[in-house]
Amino acid sequence: MKRILLSSVLLAVLAACSTVPEETPPQSATAGAAPPNLAEQPLRVPDLSALPATAPRPLAGRFQAVSWSAVPGWRNDNLSDVWKAFINNCKGLMRPVSGSLSLPARAAPRAWQPVCAAAANSGLQPGSADPGAVRRFLEEQLRPWRLLDAAGRPAVNTVTGYYEPLVHASRTRGGRYQWPLYAPPDDLLTVDLGAVYPELAGKRVRGKLVGKRVVPYDTRAEIAASPKQPPVIVWVDDPVEAFFLTVQGSGRALLPSGETIRLAYADHNGRPYASIGKWLADHGQMTLAQASMQNIKAWARQHPQRVQEMLNADPALVFFREEPIHDPQLGPRGSYGLPLIGGRAIAVDASFVPLGTPVVLSTTYPGTAQRLDRLVFAEDTGAAIRGAGRADYYWGFGDEAGARAGRMKQRGEMWVLWPKQAGTPSAR
Repeated sequence: MKRILLSSVLLAVLAACSTVPEETPPQSATAGAAPPNLAEQPLRVPDLSALPATAPRPLAGRFQAVSWSAVPGWRNDNLSDVWKAFINNCKGLMRPVSGSLSLPARAAPRAWQPVCAAAANSGLQPGSADPGAVRRFLEEQLRPWRLLDAAGRPAVNTVTGYYEPLVHASRTRGGRYQWPLYAPPDDLLTVDLGAVYPELAGKRVRGKLVGKRVVPYDTRAEIAASPKQPPVIVWVDDPVEAFFLTVQGSGRALLPSGETIRLAYADHNGRPYASIGKWLADHGQMTLAQASMQNIKAWARQHPQRVQEMLNADPALVFFREEPIHDPQLGPRGSYGLPLIGGRAIAVDASFVPLGTPVVLSTTYPGTAQRLDRLVFAEDTGAAIRGAGRADYYWGFGDEAGARAGRMKQRGEMWVLWPKQAGTPSAR
């Protein structure tokens, strides 16, 4: 899932530490088609013998085993909504590992097979599990490890937030619906550098063919000016709302019929993000301190003839695919291919914490000293999420989630939860 790090509403429009995913879930042969939704499938745990023993993948950090009493806030976390997320996470963990170093590191399936098998046979129901029973299960099956940096120090780093926005849109252009959100263009190419150069594992570039040469793909401005447009999924009624949905990388669209659809991340043009808030400040339209989302929207209404010029200051552009919304509690898929659950998912640097790992994140609520210690799942990645302990906290859907994500730029630590019988956390 591609998104901005809304460390504050101000930083969302100024610094916008954009989190372009290193990976997207496996695609079908149809361009833009959605991968299977694991959340809608039952948990199937294969026999241990059916999971190949792939070579371990080194992690950049270190881990220190601790007791449960040393995990901040563990006894105070209300786990009533955790079991659905835990079962969904097991569905991801039980997928086979390709072994490709071009993919983000994943938690080792063989390490988790006994735990996921025990979860499947526990009798706990995903939607109504007793929080006390969930806590007992986790304490019996898992061991906490404090995440350290490469030098062996406690990994303290920045925790930002993101969310799933809502836009008002139409499938046809007309009236106030004038701002397109695109599906991937047919001529977009993805080059996996790690397939040729192992030292560039996980690195991909986007481009297109011009004659016999692969060149960078078009910028936002070039796409807007081109007579050949990518396919349009919907037309949005507000250019700034449309822009921020592309920066978040996923969102929901409310159609005139009353239907709500998801616009899920499908791909991007490979260009780096640039802040439109900074562009406005550089052009004397407002100060950096004034460049809030609300003020940018007001400026756009007052200067409709300059809106495209402002948007073109950011060369990056995300392409989407349409997906139905079956469970409003579930958000868009993260880089791990699982739908995110608000308040229970984070984006991580998978070279320190492999995808699929349960983590206790210890931080504070946005702009306060109030403790926020939550069991979350490492199910997303991003280009701006780098380093031991660096996290992006998924707040969920809607305006309240957006307001919290917009203010969040805290300090935090992580305690990785790992199967007791599996030793030190590892990756494949």
